[in-house]
Amino acid sequence: MKKYICLLSFLCIVNINAQIDPVKYPTYTDMDAALKSDKTVYSLSFRDKGLFNLPPDITKMNSVFFLNIMGNNLEKLDDALFSLSELQILNINENSIKYIPDEINKLKKLTTFSMNLNQLTDLNPEFAKLQKLKVVQLDANNLSVFPKALTEISGLEEINLHSNQISMVSHVEKIKSLKFLNLSSNQINDLNETGFPNKLKYLELQKNMLLTLSKNILALKNLEFLNVGENKISEISPQIKNLKNIISLNLANNQLQSLPKEIADLKHLKTLILTGNPINITEVEDLRKKMPETQIYF
Repeated sequence: MKKYICLLSFLCIVNINAQIDPVKYPTYTDMDAALKSDKTVYSLSFRDKGLFNLPPDITKMNSVFFLNIMGNNLEKLDDALFSLSELQILNINENSIKYIPDEINKLKKLTTFSMNLNQLTDLNPEFAKLQKLKVVQLDANNLSVFPKALTEISGLEEINLHSNQISMVSHVEKIKSLKFLNLSSNQINDLNETGFPNKLKYLELQKNMLLTLSKNILALKNLEFLNVGENKISEISPQIKNLKNIISLNLANNQLQSLPKEIADLKHLKTLILTGNPINITEVEDLRKKMPETQIYF
């Protein structure tokens, strides 16, 4: 599992780096070189340096908008970090940080915050003041509830909370711009009272303890990707037909013995994964005939 999370973390930083023009914004990996540069420094990376603290001189880097301090030994966020008022992209993956201090509210321009593989048990309410955030990555921490602070940032578009200990999820519908939500590998068993924003397109809920697909999920007409594999779902409501734009549906490794006939109404469905369910092969073959444009795995 840790290797898998590390891979996700690596893919995350690759994606973040893809947002930066390496010619226009060269990344400095040495503090002395950055200080001596005759050019404005916009990007710093101290990845895998074995750091316990940030270099004190980082406070002189007033123009930095990208900072990668992934894979170090940080147990807290240094005050020096909060002097970087122009910071937009921050990667703190793979450290040992247990809390985020109030001073996080000083990083007003943050758009991407990645803090996978740390030891967070809660998210500071001051985090809600980062109203320019678009992407938050908090995979593989120790969160037990969906962070309330995130529900107060309506402009968020992507939230990753994979591999925490979350059992309670509420008020997600307040995040009006949310398009991507990953809650896989948690301890969620009931989402019947949980609302979701209408713009949601990508929802991952695999490896939880769900017994049903809630009516609120089945009402997401803009949803394109839904993964509820490896849960305990034994029945799918006919309301599945409301997922008009669904392209990929993963129902693998549940307890489904049959599917509602309405699933054939999903005209845009390209991939349907049914492996690991006790469904009769005859029903699956019949479904394949009704849905010739859908690749069905069983």
